[in-house]
Amino acid sequence: MSRLLLVVVVLLATAGAVVAYGDPKRISEAGDAMSTMLKKRVAAATASAAAGHGRTVQIPRGTGGEFALRAKINGVSAPMVIDTGATSVVLTYETAKAAGLPLEILDFNVDVETAGGRTRAAKLSLDSIAIGKLVERSVPALVVPRGQMKTNLLGMSFLDRLESWEVRSDQLRLHGYP
Repeated sequence: MSRLLLVVVVLLATAGAVVAYGDPKRISEAGDAMSTMLKKRVAAATASAAAGHGRTVQIPRGTGGEFALRAKINGVSAPMVIDTGATSVVLTYETAKAAGLPLEILDFNVDVETAGGRTRAAKLSLDSIAIGKLVERSVPALVVPRGQMKTNLLGMSFLDRLESWEVRSDQLRLHGYP
């Protein structure tokens, strides 16, 4: 989409130069100046992305093969494990309580399958989840009853909001939108 917009801008600039100058030599100079400017912008954007100035977080693989991290849930630090098999972010009761979520009004009416077996969970929306430079707001999540899980899961309701994520050389890279 941005390339199409760029082409349209170049065409409009060239048409404007034809109307404004009317001189083929000056039109050619204006086109060259525009090309040089665009090349510099593309080179600067490419260099910035290559230097890692985008919103990217790298997480090393743990000794058990998992990708564990510390996230801030509504501003409260909590351990989490990346789980691409989890449809949603899933919080333990204890983490939800520490994050100040309204546990007393939650309705535990969603059937879920965990590593420990079947249980019921409550739906809610987290104000924010932050992992390094990546911050997502209004993230759908589930909370399980006290004692039903030992680990918070960073599932697809968070991962689907990212531009991309990949695993390379025992590193999970989360890429946010610029």
